[in-house]
Parts: sequence; C-alpha cells; structure tokens
Amino acid sequence: MKTSFRRFAAVCGLMLALGGALLPRAADAAQITDLRGRTVTVPDAVRKISIDDGRFLVALALIQPDPVKPLAAWPRDIHRIGDATYQQYLKRFPALAKVPQVASSAGSFNLEAVLAAAPDVAVVSVGSGPTDAQIAQLQAAGIPVVFIDFFDNPFKNQAPSLRILGQLTGGAAQADAYIAFSRQHRDKIAQRVARLAAKDRPAVFLEAHAGISKDCCNSPGKGNMGEYIEFVGGHNIGADVLKAPTGKLNLEYVMSRDPQVYIATGGAHLEKAGGLVLGAGYDAARARASLNAVAQRQGIAQLSAVKAGRAYGLAHQLINSPIDIVAIEAFATWIHPELFKDVDPVKTLDEINKRFLAVPYEGAGWIGLK
Repeated sequence: MKTSFRRFAAVCGLMLALGGALLPRAADAAQITDLRGRTVTVPDAVRKISIDDGRFLVALALIQPDPVKPLAAWPRDIHRIGDATYQQYLKRFPALAKVPQVASSAGSFNLEAVLAAAPDVAVVSVGSGPTDAQIAQLQAAGIPVVFIDFFDNPFKNQAPSLRILGQLTGGAAQADAYIAFSRQHRDKIAQRVARLAAKDRPAVFLEAHAGISKDCCNSPGKGNMGEYIEFVGGHNIGADVLKAPTGKLNLEYVMSRDPQVYIATGGAHLEKAGGLVLGAGYDAARARASLNAVAQRQGIAQLSAVKAGRAYGLAHQLINSPIDIVAIEAFATWIHPELFKDVDPVKTLDEINKRFLAVPYEGAGWIGLK
C-alpha cells in the first residue's frame, strides 16, 4: 500500500509540474554537486535510491554492510558483475532478487520505470542516463537526479562518486576511509613512476574482452583503461592511434609495434566464445589455461611479450570499479616488476575484503602465463 501511494504521488507530482505548478521545496534538504557539475537538492534523509549500473552495487558494498537495503531499483545487468558474483550477493542478500528493475545505462533511459520505483534519488551514469527533459520530469515528480562515474574518467571521478554514494546512503565515513586507503596505495605507485624517464616506459598492448570474436583487437585509446597503463609507467600503444577511449586495432599494427607487455581482459561473459575467462567462479588453473589459449592465437603468439612470458590476464570487472586499486597494482608489477617488487595486489585485495567489502571478491582476478 505504501509503495502504491508513493507511485501515485510521484505521478501526480509529474502531472502538476507539466501543468505549470511548482512543488514546494522540502523543509529538510541537502545539496550535492554531482559529476556533471550540477548542484542538486536531495532529501536530508534519503531512504532509497535507484541505480542504472550493476557495478554500482560493488561500490555500495564498500560503504554499506547491506548494499541492497538502500536500493529502490537496479538494472539487473548481471553480466556487468558476472553471474558468479551476482550469486554471491544473492546468497548473502536474498532481497536483491525482489528489487524492481530499471533500464541499464547501456540502453535507453526508462522514465516510467524510475517513476514506478519512486526512489528518493535517482543515481545515474555520466555519459548516459536521462535527457534534460526527463530530468525535469523526474524532479517535478519529487525525484532528484544525481550523476556519478566510475567508467569515463575513473582517476578523476571515482573518489567524488564514492563520496556521493556515501552521502546519499549514510556511508560517508566508510567512503572516506576507503578513499584514503586507495589513495595511499596509488600515491606509492605515482611517486615512483614520476621518476621514470620516457625511454623507461615499456610499450604495452591491452586487449579488452580478449577472444570475444575472431576480429582483432579491442583496445583502449585515450583515457579509460589506457589511463591505468600510463599511470603505472607504461606506454599504451592504442593511444597512439585511437583518439576515443576505446576502439579497435588491426593485428598488423599490433605486430609492428611488438609490445613488451601484453595484457588481456576477460571474464565469464567470454566462456561461450572461447575467450579469456577469469574472476569470480574461476580458479588459477582454469584462468591460466584460458590465457594460454588466448595468447597462442595467430599474431598474438608471435609478439615478443608472449614469447618472453610477459603476458597477463585481468578480470574485466576489476577495471572501472572502486576496487580497481588491485588492478592498478597488478599492472604495476607486470609492467615494472623490479620497481614494484614490494607491491602485492593479493595482500591489498585481502585487506579490502576484510575491512570494506560486504561481499568479498573471490576467484582468480588476475593471472600470468608463468
């Protein structure tokens, strides 16, 4: 009955606004500057939020003992976190199965679904989400819209996005604690990389979703995953020809550059295609066998990086995620093994699991040929 009333109230609010009436401002309200630079007035006490990306569930798990409790709706885009991870969350928090569904940021925004869910705040992804007209309609119905980002510009936007989730869900202190933890680990890497000369930055080829098809090769360009390579002191060969965050390189180009380090990303979504599989649900032996198969493809097998054993695999879900510090440390040890021989991503993930994550990350998240 309560949910039906909230839906009715939301729709009535929308009808009033479209008729030219203005809703009164809440007596108790707070202001948030979102990742599009908008100043948004939100309720001082937020009970429920909607999200448009399943990966935000992992962010909530860092700052909430029950990451499902704040959800009015989520997109059920299980492929983004992997089915094994979803099953872990479902086992720990069965209520997730009953959380209403809204559209994923990978598709078109569904205004009616968000109105029906009636969240106190709609949290959406930078680069997608509702149009300005839809934002106005939601706000008129009493649903503020807040943009966050863990994907387009993770190095710049990750911390403020986590802080926003913390402010909205009462997890501000835990968000600050995790941000400080992550920054400490990043600073250690950044300080050493700052002393590297340009000539000491090895050429790196990162193949995203390795083995997803016979076509080669998905790669980061300017920004996105390429930022991780540059941050740890590598040179991303994709950025030399791709001006967008992601794109495709032809095999001849990759072979002509003959990178010193080859990194593939993958996950359970590549199982049927025979691509790289690792992450939750896979052990080290299965992940390594998968990496070996991917690395032995024509052209890739001829790369100096593969011949020298400097070929590695990373679970794609660890990229553009609030726990990407683990991926950063793995990259650092692969690209500069001597410089970062004291860096241990296994230890870092163990600490994240113990101190922060409500649902610990399990499975072989990264692997090497050797």
